[in-house]
Amino acid sequence: MQVFLTSALILAFLVAPAIAADIDGKWGGSISTPNGEFPINFTFKAEGDKLTGSMTGPNGSELPIQSGKIEGSTITFSVTLDFNGNSFTLQYKGAVAEDQIKITSDFNGQPFEFVVKKTHD
Repeated sequence: MQVFLTSALILAFLVAPAIAADIDGKWGGSISTPNGEFPINFTFKAEGDKLTGSMTGPNGSELPIQSGKIEGSTITFSVTLDFNGNSFTLQYKGAVAEDQIKITSDFNGQPFEFVVKKTHD
């Protein structure tokens, strides 16, 4: 039993960095809105349990990821957006899988969900 537990712990420590390493790069997808599909793109970089990178804003500018964390296959981060002098921060939580990240967030009390996939740019 102890051999199994030890093996499981070793495997968990080996798998977590592999998932984190796979997040590096560009990811893209879209969010469905009443006005149609809204493209969304991220560039992620894992540095241990810290997540850095950027999101492409609505006007094409790169917005830095803030407070990025990696815990196993879960990522969390925030991005501050500015619309005509009004800024607000969106909190994101993502479930990392081999070929996609399922991300959830909330805007004005309305939860939304979308999927991004690794791009080859």
